[in-house]
Amino acid sequence: MLSAATLATYRRDGFIVVPDVLSAAEIDALRRVTDGFVQGARAVAANDEIYDLEDSHSAAEPRVRRIKTPHLHHAEYAHAARHPNIVAVLKDLWGTVRFDTGKLNMKSAGYGAPVEWHQDWAFYPHTNDDLAAVGIMLDDCEIENGPMMVVPGSHQGPIHDHHGPDGRFCGAIDPKTGDIGASRAAPCLGKAGSITVHHVRAVHGSATNFSGKERRFLLFQYRAADAWPLLGFKDGIEKFDELLLAGEPTLTPRLTPVPVRLPLPPAAYQGSIYENQRATGRRFFATAVDQHEVAAAAE
Repeated sequence: MLSAATLATYRRDGFIVVPDVLSAAEIDALRRVTDGFVQGARAVAANDEIYDLEDSHSAAEPRVRRIKTPHLHHAEYAHAARHPNIVAVLKDLWGTVRFDTGKLNMKSAGYGAPVEWHQDWAFYPHTNDDLAAVGIMLDDCEIENGPMMVVPGSHQGPIHDHHGPDGRFCGAIDPKTGDIGASRAAPCLGKAGSITVHHVRAVHGSATNFSGKERRFLLFQYRAADAWPLLGFKDGIEKFDELLLAGEPTLTPRLTPVPVRLPLPPAAYQGSIYENQRATGRRFFATAVDQHEVAAAAE
């Protein structure tokens, strides 16, 4: 599935964009399902097991920040999580593939919330770092609508501290504590149906979507079959092996000397990365509220 040049780019930079992985018909189906979930949010007043809502959400104007574990709530999402083209890409990286979980970040036109700089590895360290997240572009990702930004080569660097001023995990890096390379960050741009693949240790984030264009991004997390979560798997070995998509199950985790900092004590605000990052005490990306306040001050 991946050329030698593309594999080399992933090894060097820690991320790639692969075009035309899902068909137009598959993307249209995912969009229709997603629109249905947004309409369903009219009946929801607070974050729950499915919805993470924007602060400005209302029944009259439903604003969904994230759909949590979408693969558990609709067959179209579940099929996308196990899409043969995605599995083929990951097999080229590791040989074996095990699914983890997923989410759909909405990044709606005009107000879609930012995600501060972070490394996924900080949230779920494993016995080795053959892990990656795959992002399915449900819309064209352009520089104007808040695309994911990744710092090239950062997957080979340190594991940054993701704890807040209170000492608790907050899921965000303080860019003032050291140079994380934000000025070098590259946008992941592509047409709907393209996917991104980014290494679990790559530093990444995304700005608020101030444009008039949607940027819905369906993210699934994967790992090699012999990568085992250091914080455990609460559902047991049978359920763990049901997540295997390529290769054979193993009871022998592969241990590699990768740097680890555990996400403990847990975040003060639970539910999603958006909630975790409420406790950061610092922000890199401007929000829709910031823009509104600047505009009001200029009047």
